[in-house]
Amino acid sequence: MRILVIVAHPNLDQSKVNKQWLERLQKEENVTVHNLYAEYPTFKIDVEKEQQLLVDHDRIVFQFPFYWYSSPALLKQWQDDVLTYGFAYGATGNKLHGKEMLLAISTGSPAEAYRDGGANRYPMEELVRPFQATANLCGLRFVPPFLLQGVLGLSETELQNSSEALIAYMKDSNLANK
Repeated sequence: MRILVIVAHPNLDQSKVNKQWLERLQKEENVTVHNLYAEYPTFKIDVEKEQQLLVDHDRIVFQFPFYWYSSPALLKQWQDDVLTYGFAYGATGNKLHGKEMLLAISTGSPAEAYRDGGANRYPMEELVRPFQATANLCGLRFVPPFLLQGVLGLSETELQNSSEALIAYMKDSNLANK
């Protein structure tokens, strides 16, 4: 399985988790790591290049910190520009059909904050519904997200272990059946 990891973190140098994930993922075979903010600092996206990357891979992973209950701005811009009618959806937009979509999300708040009655009032399953709807529209199989929550309170060992856990989860051949 060919895996594309699209990393979207506007301050990657200041990130502990996403930076560590990116560095560890770059060592993996059959994994293409694509850092959007490094590639497109001016937000001018090469649509054809991005669409070809999607076509060339089987599992598409969006890796990002959870910002304002969604993704950072460049990932949203990427979706708007790349997932076009006739390519990703519409009568002839079947280029992504059968591929898998996975979210790898980090949150500063602990998991308890993302539940009914928690500080953020809603569970993550509800907050990621727009991504699930996007996957559905594009004919992608949405697989359960990989979540690392409460990152502000994690030890260095826990952060390192999260990289290995992400890789194991991301490479799980039965992931689409979960």
